[in-house]
Amino acid sequence: MAMFKAVVLAAALAGAGLMGMAPLAHAADAVHSESAAQQLAALAEKYYDAQARFEPLNATFSGDNRFDDLLPMTLMPAVRARQFAMLHDTHEALTRIDRSKLAPADITTFDILAFELAAQLRMEPFKDYLMPMSHMDSLPVVLANFGSGQSSQPLTTVAQYQAYLKRVEAMPQWIDAAIANMRVGMRDKIVLPKALVTGLLPQIKALAAAPLAKSDFYTPISNLPASFSAGEKARLKGAYANAVRDKVLPSLRKLAVFLENDYLPAARESAGWGALPDGAAWYQNWVAVQTTSNLTPDEIHRIGLAEVARIHAELAKLGPKLGYTGSPAGLPRWLAEQPKYRPFKSDEAVLQAYRDLNARIQPKLAQLFATLPKAPLEIRAEPALSRDTASDHYTGAAADGSRPGMFWAVIPDPAAYASTKMTALFLHEGNPGHHFQLSQQQALAVPKFRKFGGNNAYIEGWALYAESLGKEMGLYDDPNAYAGFLMLDLRRAARLVVDTGLHAKGWSREQTVDYLVEQAGDTKDSAINATERYMAWPGQALGYKVGALKIAELRERASKALGPKFKLARFHDAVLAEGSLPLGLLETRINGWIAEQAK
Repeated sequence: MAMFKAVVLAAALAGAGLMGMAPLAHAADAVHSESAAQQLAALAEKYYDAQARFEPLNATFSGDNRFDDLLPMTLMPAVRARQFAMLHDTHEALTRIDRSKLAPADITTFDILAFELAAQLRMEPFKDYLMPMSHMDSLPVVLANFGSGQSSQPLTTVAQYQAYLKRVEAMPQWIDAAIANMRVGMRDKIVLPKALVTGLLPQIKALAAAPLAKSDFYTPISNLPASFSAGEKARLKGAYANAVRDKVLPSLRKLAVFLENDYLPAARESAGWGALPDGAAWYQNWVAVQTTSNLTPDEIHRIGLAEVARIHAELAKLGPKLGYTGSPAGLPRWLAEQPKYRPFKSDEAVLQAYRDLNARIQPKLAQLFATLPKAPLEIRAEPALSRDTASDHYTGAAADGSRPGMFWAVIPDPAAYASTKMTALFLHEGNPGHHFQLSQQQALAVPKFRKFGGNNAYIEGWALYAESLGKEMGLYDDPNAYAGFLMLDLRRAARLVVDTGLHAKGWSREQTVDYLVEQAGDTKDSAINATERYMAWPGQALGYKVGALKIAELRERASKALGPKFKLARFHDAVLAEGSLPLGLLETRINGWIAEQAK
């Protein structure tokens, strides 16, 4: 959802015009004499820089650190209007470029840009900015995690410390705008469900209650590099103390009081997006954006039910091999109760198990891929602040090689951390999932909006498909690991059912939790955690299965069409060769690749 939430606020120039940005439509008028390829390259570059300024956190997460001193500010109506004016201008400029005069590589860029602009513009009528934060997506928590210097924002030079400080200094203004917008949302009945406010409130209270010395926003001062001069250290210490003590902590306390006393009582009892004004159309647009498809919620719901039934049948065959004879949906809970699958005594033991798994995977990748990523992958534990609500996840490597890709293991209690899902999970988040795909995408000679961007259905679809490659690697010869793969696949199938149930069919939070417990084998706590994620991010959970099913379908099509000529490593390279593509464009590309390979 950050794609439509982030509009830039220059840290020191709130409300000012965007710095150094020429109007895109005027720029397009000036380049009629240039070739179509030159026009497209110039437009793509301007578009990326404009979006990076509007969405600087996205740039930071992607490893583009040029905008690390800026905060996103979709909430400010004037700034949001400028963003959508830029999107309209870019779309108009793109229509002036003669697509028929472009080379194939540029046609791909043209088509991706056209799709991306259309996806964003279709969200313009909807007021997501009136719900600017949740327990899954909160700027104060993101900035707090950046303060460790171990996340996406680097903190090793004086300039980097200054950049982070500017973000911290601007946060009270972001909070004021967020509160103002939530008050408008309270008036217009566009508010979060109560359960999501209840999940958000402890995060904000924890940030607000921390004394200066223990504040996450002051953490960088505890880790000042020895290379800094005494004068630089003293200056930074004073500047951070003034910003955090005098501005940030009071602002966070104000936010916590507002959320508890005003917003929580006004929050809604309903769970899905469909309960909001114009909610059915709003959710249908989220579905289109998140799946890059024309599937309706009803169609996706039916696909989910069919996939759940298929995976139940696989679990029924696997259960006896593990010593289990109950219902398929009960296998995940039974495995979680087996002590031998919870062998860990410390966070470090969990991390080492992932490192060992990665060492087993690395030699097998060359059998499945002709091209391997150059960026290294590190394995780390999720910071304590977000550990209770986060899921294991990946953050990308810096484009300049200064930061590796990172797999974050969420370990609330190592003694409760089960080994069953670890193999499939790491294939998804690490190699050959997100790390593999996103690292290769960053290495492509393509415009920055493609290098650092992408869509949910392709990116998450690839990562879910990558889990299935454990079969080719021999990793699922272990029934416990294969059970973990099926359990995760079952969760993604169930998501199709419950996300559409919540947002299009009027399901309650409790109904969704019950379905995940009864059909996906979740514990009550994990089902609540998952349900509240889907409530906060409508449609996002759909992209995984929709994308993976499309990639698997294309693989089957290629295998049947090519017969002995089919090489899996070449197919994978073809899928990854252009980076993230809308699924329709991916299908067109693979159809062309099949025709070429058949010659």
